[in-house]
Amino acid sequence: MAGKVIVGGTAAGGYTQRINTGSHTLTADEPLDVGGRDQGPTPYELLLSALGSCTAITLRLYAAHKQWPLEDVVVELDHDRIHAEDCADCETATGLLDRIRTRVTVTGPLDEEQVARLREIAVRCPVHRTLAGEITFDDSLVLSTSA
Repeated sequence: MAGKVIVGGTAAGGYTQRINTGSHTLTADEPLDVGGRDQGPTPYELLLSALGSCTAITLRLYAAHKQWPLEDVVVELDHDRIHAEDCADCETATGLLDRIRTRVTVTGPLDEEQVARLREIAVRCPVHRTLAGEITFDDSLVLSTSA
C-alpha cells in the first residue's frame, strides 16, 4: 500500500530495524559509538534523506515542466539542536529547537531568474511543507502476546 511503512526489529537484535514500504526494504540503525551496529542510516539521516530527495525531485519536476535546462540537483543536509534564544526569527523563545540546514546546488545553463525561482520552489516540496507545518499524531501501542 502506497504511503504505508512497517518498521520492526531484526533477528540481529540491538537497534537495527527493518523498514518495509511497498516493494522496498531498508535498514535503519544507530552508530557503533551509541550501541548500534551501524547497519544503516540513523532515523535522523533517513528523515534528512526524505527531505533531500523530495527537494531534488520537486526541483527536477518543476524544471522539466518549465522545460528549463536543469542538469543536476545535489542537496546537502544536516541536523542539530540549538538553543531557542540563539534563533532570532523563531517563534519558540526558550529550550532547544531542531535545526535542519540545507544547501541545494543546481547545475545547468540556467539564468538568474530561473535559479531564483528554483530557490523559491525548493522550500515548497511536500516533505518540507510537512516538517514546517503543524503535525498531528494518532499514536497507539498494542501488546501482542507470544504463543
